Amino acid sequence: MAARAAQQTIVGRWEGMSFFRTGLHDIPVVPRPVARRDTEKPIKLTLTTFLYRQSFDNVIRRPGRLPGGDCILFQRHEPIAGMSGNAAALTMSQAIPLRRAGADSADPLSWRDRLAQLDLVPDLGSNIGSAEWWRGLATLTLLCGTAIATFPGVRPLTVATTPALDAADFNEARGQMIVPLAFGGDTGRHMAATDAVRPLTQTPERPQIELTSTLGRGDSFARVLERSGVGSGEAQAIADKVSGAVPLSDIAPGTRIDLILGRRAARTMPRPVDALAMRARFDLRIEMERVGGQFVLRRIPIAVDATPLRIRGRVGDSLYRSARAAGAPPQAIQSYLRVIGQQVSIGSGIRASDEYDIIVEHRRAETGESETGKLLYAGLVRGGKPALSMLEWNAGGRKQWFEASGVGQQRGGMARPANGRITSTFGMRRHPILGYRRMHSGIDFGGGYGAPIYAVTDGVVSMAGRNGGYGNYVRLNHGNGLGTGYGHMSRIAVRSGQRVSRGQVIGYIGSTGLSTGPHLHYELYRNGRAVNPSSVTFITRALLEGRELNAFRARIRELTAIAPGAALAPIAPKQVEGPKLGSLADVASKRAGEGI
Repeated sequence: MAARAAQQTIVGRWEGMSFFRTGLHDIPVVPRPVARRDTEKPIKLTLTTFLYRQSFDNVIRRPGRLPGGDCILFQRHEPIAGMSGNAAALTMSQAIPLRRAGADSADPLSWRDRLAQLDLVPDLGSNIGSAEWWRGLATLTLLCGTAIATFPGVRPLTVATTPALDAADFNEARGQMIVPLAFGGDTGRHMAATDAVRPLTQTPERPQIELTSTLGRGDSFARVLERSGVGSGEAQAIADKVSGAVPLSDIAPGTRIDLILGRRAARTMPRPVDALAMRARFDLRIEMERVGGQFVLRRIPIAVDATPLRIRGRVGDSLYRSARAAGAPPQAIQSYLRVIGQQVSIGSGIRASDEYDIIVEHRRAETGESETGKLLYAGLVRGGKPALSMLEWNAGGRKQWFEASGVGQQRGGMARPANGRITSTFGMRRHPILGYRRMHSGIDFGGGYGAPIYAVTDGVVSMAGRNGGYGNYVRLNHGNGLGTGYGHMSRIAVRSGQRVSRGQVIGYIGSTGLSTGPHLHYELYRNGRAVNPSSVTFITRALLEGRELNAFRARIRELTAIAPGAALAPIAPKQVEGPKLGSLADVASKRAGEGI
């Protein structure tokens, strides 16, 4: 829409609406004056009018004329507290139709104006039943009818089809194709059944069955054979035969067992075993076959190279990625980082120019299989010289990592003997049962009945049994005049003379002896005298001496003498042997050649 605005200033006090003469048209003013009092002050009002036209072209063609339908929106002054100036609101409800001054009626509308004002698509949800509503319904009906009349319909699309083959092309294509008879193939000949064909009462059984079974974790060898269809008596006989060649516990879970089952006398009977073959160990293969109704076992040793695998390289940006690129197993790298991390800082103590030296267990069979074991040696070379050499060694019945000088890992502090809270400390107190004050020579740890009790550090059990008011009692000797005692146990888990390690369970919390409830009474002795356990901290470090130290250093020299990658050298070719069991062709060849 086009709009024009005019402003007029009026001095005076008025009520209701006021009309005035604008600079555009003559507009009648119908005031409703109110008597002016002397005490009242004039109010200056500024009214703004807006002239809206529905067609801007009419304003251009007929300036000064006001056809019907044009409106003026006026402002009514409504003073509001706190507002600056004379503000008012514009509302469409206050629109006033305009007329020319002195005219009795509005100018007639042209056909274009009438057509422009005609609404053919009104809202059918309002003014239901009115002329405007029926006009909208007629428009909707006309549009729907037009859409239905012009609908093209749904027809299938035409596509190119494969041309039919003539007789010559069809015979040529049929001669080159292979189609099963079940799918309508006509390249072969299929005879229909005649009266001479009689149905079988039962289907014939296969003379032999080849299958493979796998030994699961926690499973028994005989049970695997029974699940494969072998009778329980024969399965146990085969297991006893195999155990004479190799302990059944040495057969690793996941071992594949190749079986050949023969013909059975009746359908209700299990099939007999004609042949059996398996890789019992990494260095041993076992084969069995039935000869004259008896099982004949054959042990086939497999040559294995047990040279440790040595991997050495530059650390670079990442020790882990460098070692992985060199072929080191992930488990070996993690063990290596864990070992050297006890001696140097992984983040700041290792330089990019340093070299790692990793030696792991490695076995390789002549048949091509290989397996990698645990970490044997962890070294760090700096400037061409060994900066760190660590070797795992068994000292005092316990394996730990030692430096090349024979010094083992340092272990500081005592482990907590129980997980419960401290309920009574070392010192004088009133005895809860005897009722008088006396020395409490230990620390009490609360806990639930049956909670585990741990050794605070390595030692030897010097006493394990009943001990007066202590009830079930265990005493450990840690050397250098130090010992610990554990009382009021419900059950003892060690025996006298047994060697225990730090954190090992030696008993369980109870309430035996002079006790008011389940708890652990823990004591620490120095040269046979009880001292405050909170004042002592154990620091242990194993040392190798004498022959043990010489054997330790000799092992280091043996490992470091291995060249990197020596374990990957080719193995001597395998000797040619007779056919092995495990397939029907092998058994058939033996039966034909040897008359089995």
